[in-house]
Amino acid sequence: MERQIIYWQWLRSPLRLGLFASLLIGLFSGNNWAVAQEAPGPNTQSPEVSQAASDLDLKPEVIEESPVLQRWLREVPNVLSEIKHDPSFRTRVRAGYSQFPSTDHAGGWNVGVEDIFLGRSGLTVSGEYQAAFNGDREAYGGDVRYYVRPLGSYVNVAPVVGYRHLETEQYSTDGVNVGVRVLLVMSRTGAADVSLTQSWVSPGSDKEVGLTTLSAGYAVTNNLRLSTDIQKQNSRFAKDSRVGVSLEWMP
Repeated sequence: MERQIIYWQWLRSPLRLGLFASLLIGLFSGNNWAVAQEAPGPNTQSPEVSQAASDLDLKPEVIEESPVLQRWLREVPNVLSEIKHDPSFRTRVRAGYSQFPSTDHAGGWNVGVEDIFLGRSGLTVSGEYQAAFNGDREAYGGDVRYYVRPLGSYVNVAPVVGYRHLETEQYSTDGVNVGVRVLLVMSRTGAADVSLTQSWVSPGSDKEVGLTTLSAGYAVTNNLRLSTDIQKQNSRFAKDSRVGVSLEWMP
């Protein structure tokens, strides 16, 4: 009990308590914001360092060799705000194999890029191309997404606006693609997530096509991950499907 009281008295300092919370949140969030990008300053003790060392009951050398402590001494960061706005997902460049069950199980390929961030806003750009080896299926296009919730959220929603060209044995259509995307992040920084996208190509016309895409990805290294997606393509002429398996690179 006495030891717990001593610990609590040590943490009562705002700087100590804030630093302790920062280290815990950084550890469990998986973010690398806490690692400063600058080298420690020269090995001379300033009055600020000496005072901080006294407040924290640490040796001055420890503070001089710790970029984290130096950052906190300069300015106490808003830890929760940084985690909230640090994206929980990453830009992905992919290439893989596609199969088209509704087109005699034809094989094919797909390439694309997902969520190129435009600044620090929730605005991203995506694009894709997919085709069957026998030439019976082809689709390509690009979208702009705007994630309405903070980028660090584990659940996010984005309106989708873009262009899509679709070609099958029964029909061919192209036009504006509008819809919505729901993203569920199970592990931050692209380690694991699931998304569901519903959109309509050329909505309101006699060539309208509905696209429903369910995707999931899991990282196998810091920069590579495997993903799979299932897509349903519904029109007044036919109902088509596609299944894809891809390797994704996260810059």
